Order: sequence, then C-alpha cells, then structure tokens
Amino acid sequence: MKYKDFLTDVFRFPFHKKKFVFLISACLLTAGFTAPAADGNIQQTEVAEAKQLIKQAEKLTRRGEFIKAENLLRGVVESSPKNSAAKLALSYNLLKQRRLVEAYDLSIEVARAESKNSRAFAVLGTALLSAGNFRDAKISFINAVKLNNQEALAWSGYGMLDFYENRITQGLESLREAVYLDPREPDFVYALAQVAARAEQYKEASEAYKKYLQISPQTEVERRDRIKGLINFLRFLGNRQSLYDVDGADQTIVSFKLKNDRPIIQIKLDKSGEPLNFILDTGSGISVISEETAERLKIKPITRGGLARGIGGEGKFEIVYGFLPSVYIGDAKIKNVPIYIRKFHTTNERVDGYIGLSLISKFLTTIDYGNQTFTLVSKKVFDKQKIQTTALSLPLRLTSSGFLSGEVNLEGIEVPLNFIVDTGASVSVISNELANSKEFSRFVKGEKMRVVGAAG
Repeated sequence: MKYKDFLTDVFRFPFHKKKFVFLISACLLTAGFTAPAADGNIQQTEVAEAKQLIKQAEKLTRRGEFIKAENLLRGVVESSPKNSAAKLALSYNLLKQRRLVEAYDLSIEVARAESKNSRAFAVLGTALLSAGNFRDAKISFINAVKLNNQEALAWSGYGMLDFYENRITQGLESLREAVYLDPREPDFVYALAQVAARAEQYKEASEAYKKYLQISPQTEVERRDRIKGLINFLRFLGNRQSLYDVDGADQTIVSFKLKNDRPIIQIKLDKSGEPLNFILDTGSGISVISEETAERLKIKPITRGGLARGIGGEGKFEIVYGFLPSVYIGDAKIKNVPIYIRKFHTTNERVDGYIGLSLISKFLTTIDYGNQTFTLVSKKVFDKQKIQTTALSLPLRLTSSGFLSGEVNLEGIEVPLNFIVDTGASVSVISNELANSKEFSRFVKGEKMRVVGAAG
C-alpha cells in the first residue's frame, strides 16, 4: 500500500444533522491538534475499573449484544468524560448498529483532541465510509495506518474502499492484513470472504465464511443460514479452474426489447438451443433463472440455504444455487456460469431469467436505449485499444454486495447521494433513512404504489 501525504480538505456527512450535512473542516484532522492534559484526579482504581468495563463491552459487542455493550460504555463515558477509549468503543458499537451520526460525533471529537490516536482515525474513517464519503474516509484510514500500521480497523476499511472502487486485488491484500492483525473480529472475516469470492478465490472465501460462522454472534440466524448454503456452493465452485470464461466472438451486438423500461435480451444455453428471454439486471450480482425454466431445461440445484432480499423492498426468496456450463449472448459465449434458481412472481410477461453483473463483467458493455441494442466487447480487445468517446463519463463504484453505484445530485439536497444503477428496476427507489431525513422529508408524498420485484 502506498501512502499519500495527509491532506487538508473538507468533510461532508450526508445524514440528519444539518451541521454534518454540509461542511465540516478537515483541519480538525491535521497535526495541529493538541491533546488535553491527562486528568490527574482520576484514581488508579477508577481507571482500572473503566478499562475492565470497556473490555467487557467490547466482548459483548463482538457477541452481538450491542445494547448491553452500549449501556456499559455510556456509563463509563458519563463517569469519565475524557476517556477516549470508551468513546471510541462506543462509537464503534454505534457503527455496528448503523447509528452513524452519533458514531461520527464521538470519533471526530477524539480525533480533534488526540492527533496521534490511530484508533480515532480508524473509527472516524469507518463512519465516513459507511456514510458514503469515500474521499475523506481514505484520508482518515491513511492517517491511522501512518500512526500505527497495526491498526486492523484501518486496514479493513481501506480494503473495503479499494473493493468499492473496483481495486479488487489491493482490497483483498488489505483485508488479509486486517484479519491477520485481528482474527477474532467477525466483520473483518466476513469482508475478507466477500472480497475473496469477488476475486474468484473461492476456496479462500469458503474458509473465511466457515471461520465467520465460528466467531460471529449466534443471533444472526438468517445470515448464518444463508452463509451455510453459500459455503457449499463456494466449495463446488472451487473445484472449477475458472468461472465466466469468455469464448466465441470478441465482439457481438444484439437487439433487445424494452418492456416496463427494462431491457429484455434473448440468450441461449447452447448454440442450437431455444431462445430465452432474460432481463438485463445490473441490480443483481449473480444471474437468475426461473424455477419453471430450470425444470423445463432439466437444470438441477447444486445446493440451497437461507433467504435473499431484493433491492428496495422487504420481500425475500429462498436461495437455490445452480450452474450453467455455457451461456450464449449473440456470438459471445460465457462458460461456467453460477446462477440462482427461484420462483418468479410476475405472470403478465414471459421472462426466463435475469442477466447479473458477473455474467458480463469481463466485457466492455454498451446499452443503447435509443437504438435498443446491447453490445459486448471482450476484455482482451478493449485492453489493446484506447476507447475514445465524446459521451459523458460517470465514475461508478461497487457496493459491498457487488452492485454498481454512482453519485447522484438531487435538486434541493446539497450533498451527493449514492444510488445503485439497476437496469432491472422499473422505478427508482430511495432508502427509508433518506426518505425520513429532514432534508428529504419535504419531497415525500402520501401516495403509495405496489411494486413487484425480484423477491416478490
């Protein structure tokens, strides 16, 4: 990892409190901080008791007993307002509960007061990253590692930031470092498993998920059931030399139909097979085939386990894994394709499946809505050519689930928001958190509509 000089910049925190929605000066993070003098009135016994309570709270946090841990830490902070370790432990606990604003408040308060506190910058960076402020999160993580290269939380955060910005190999290296430094933190192990799977290191991902089940809270029943099925599938994939192998023509153009604002493309599972109608769905990482089509084509499940959610809703569907030897899109052939098999709820249009991002990840992909054409150019071709275009270019990132996201500016909202790019959706969706925020609530209307999505 190459470190950049620590930069003075502006923080933006796009949630709830007005003073954190707009401008927060990063000069608070420069080496000009002065640490307050230690309070000599604190008795040694009180310090020892506080340390013991913090240690107990950290164990509770790792076991998923967040409220018990929070209450202990608030007690320590109340009795010892200058106890930075307690404030940072509380901040990290709140981050796990997705209570970002207070977590941010606590961590930046310590960072202001203690310019050499690597943990403060690591927790602060995690809060900023969780809020979608990538630039300032990166500054905080770099500063944390400069101060202490054994700061596991900073390595984990930096690894996830690299992953989000599609630097998969670098992200994997940083997450391995985080797990090496703190092998008992479930979040680090889970993140390593996610990124290893994305890097097609399936055996490593399987082992990481297995370790996660050993150290994670037993209360996460739904996630644990899902991971058990995923481990079996990753073991199956680990026996394959590679996935999503590109074969056939280096470039192909196919037409698509636009129904309900969703592009429907015809694919085949073998060269002379029947055409199947698949929706191009960038809101899905893995491709999906309908239960009905799978039965008709005799595609058997590999394993199953747990429930998955669709984007933008509360619906769920059982996770059933399958595997396709090949998929043809026009003259392009993709070999060794993992899939989900599930029941589809819509009956008013014939759809056999959804093309997920992973299926087209090794192509330069163009969706021309005007001409209704879909173009794939293989990586080996566009790596040799400099792609020139006069079109508007927008940077995209990956989410932790492998979806594409980009910054969107909305009129009346002063900070950019992160939206998932989902070609399989017929309506745009925002989170409940954003809808309930002070800045956005004035736009919310009373009308409701029923939407059927991937999960029902």
